[in-house]
Order: sequence, then C-alpha cells, then structure tokens
Amino acid sequence: MKVIGIVGSPRKNGNTELLTAHTLRAISEEGLDTELIRLAGLDIKPCDACMVCKDEERCPIEDDLFPIYMKLKAADGIILASPVYFGSATAQIKALMDRVGYISGPHGRPFAGKVGGALAVARRAGKNFTFAQLTYWFQILGFFIPGSTYWNVAIGREKGTVEDDEEGMRTAWNFGKNVAFLIKKLSG
Repeated sequence: MKVIGIVGSPRKNGNTELLTAHTLRAISEEGLDTELIRLAGLDIKPCDACMVCKDEERCPIEDDLFPIYMKLKAADGIILASPVYFGSATAQIKALMDRVGYISGPHGRPFAGKVGGALAVARRAGKNFTFAQLTYWFQILGFFIPGSTYWNVAIGREKGTVEDDEEGMRTAWNFGKNVAFLIKKLSG
C-alpha cells in the first residue's frame, strides 16, 4: 500500500513541503509506503484541450507529467498540497490536476475508490478556498476523502514557520493517520 504526496509549491523545502512530509510520516508510521513528489523544478505544462486523451490514455504534451500520472494510478492514496498564491492553488498543481483529470476520465476512472485529500498552506488568507479547490478534484474523480480534526490548512509565511502552527501540524498529522486507516479498511 502506497501514498503519494504531491507538493505543488514552486519552492523546494518550503512550508507546503514540510507539512506534506509531516503528513506522510504519520502515514508511514502506520506501515504504508510513502513518496513525496515536488513539482518545483519540473516542467508541468497546462492542458491545451487537444482531447487526444479522450481516445488514448496519454497526453501528447512532452513534459514531466505522464510519469507522475502513472505513479498516481498505481498508488492507493494521493495527497495534493499547495501554498496559497493570490488566493488560490498554484499554477503547477492546477496544471497537474487538469491534465490528470482529463487523461483519466474516459479510461475507466482509475482514481475512483482510492483515498485522497488536500493540504493548503497560507501566510494568512485564501487557505479555505485553496483547500476546497483541491478537494473538489478528489470529489470529481471519485476518491474517498477522510477528515481530520479541522480543515487540513496551516499558517506559515517564511520557510519553516508552518512548524510553529501547532494546530495546523496536528491537523495534518491526524489527517495522515486517517488516510492510512481508511486505506487499510478498504484493502482488508
């Protein structure tokens, strides 16, 4: 059983990555394999609506997306994490969401029945909208979405300051525990 955490921040080692790694540690502690994938430094282009994926389970855009798509298909659980950029998810994670959604839709809905959920990090505002924006992706693709002790959001501006948000870190940890619990229940 494996869970992949996708960090949609264009910065490496930032607050979103710290929160995602923290969540993955909670999952790993429950005996599941985990992998963190950073979109920072990768080339993930936006969807151009060519609709090749309607007939074939592939995307003709040559970039770093398709290997990630294949990993996501093989995973039991997926976490999407984004910092808030101008009140919304980053362009990097949005491009991934759009293309993965389009590629998978006409090809047996491979994500339906998997476990997943979102994490959002903000300096101050926009975290609830970003969290909801990411969560809608899981809903439309048919994921099971476990809860936590609050919404999976945290506060942090400068690198590392998310760790000062005790409630946000605890919420992300509890979310990770619930992801592992639900994956085990569904596979047993």
